[in-house]
Amino acid sequence: MARIVLFHSSYGLRPAVHAAAERLRGEGHEVTVPDLYDGRTTESVEEGMEIKDEIGADELVRRAVAVSAGLGEGLVYAGFSLGASIAQNAVFADRSAAGLLMFHGTSDLRADAHTEVPVQLHVAEPDPFESEDWLGTWYLGMRRAGADVEIHRYRGAGHVFTDEDLPDYDREAAERSWAIALDFLSEIDSDSAAASG
Repeated sequence: MARIVLFHSSYGLRPAVHAAAERLRGEGHEVTVPDLYDGRTTESVEEGMEIKDEIGADELVRRAVAVSAGLGEGLVYAGFSLGASIAQNAVFADRSAAGLLMFHGTSDLRADAHTEVPVQLHVAEPDPFESEDWLGTWYLGMRRAGADVEIHRYRGAGHVFTDEDLPDYDREAAERSWAIALDFLSEIDSDSAAASG
């Protein structure tokens, strides 16, 4: 069983995030789903980014780290789009982190960033927010930071292709990404059990 903290996208804590958490729980994982937007949700990226800007990127990461700190060691950080970038920042603040699972988004890396966790990214191809050049730069930066990185691309899918209530939804891509992600979490769980046993 992995212990996962799952961060929502700029749309807020929508039903799809709760559904994702239930899917993970159904596989035996323990999942915490923080609400970083204080109950606000939206139907548009633009409005979601306005909420993000109002709260502030640094404050969102601070909230994420504060919630995670109360959950103990060995967490897997996960998130959707903005939530993936928050998860990435949070994992660098947690030396005991077990893994990083990212859907639809990444974040800049500081020059002194370091983590040795396994990292898996699922992203549309092409993605309006994650250009080819940027993904190459991000991959190399994560490798330099010490992470073991996988990138999975989904040609023709929309940006947040896992949320069935959004226009971006792509059922085939969503199911394929979840199958790969669940295998990734099982591997982390097996590795953690082997290390502790």
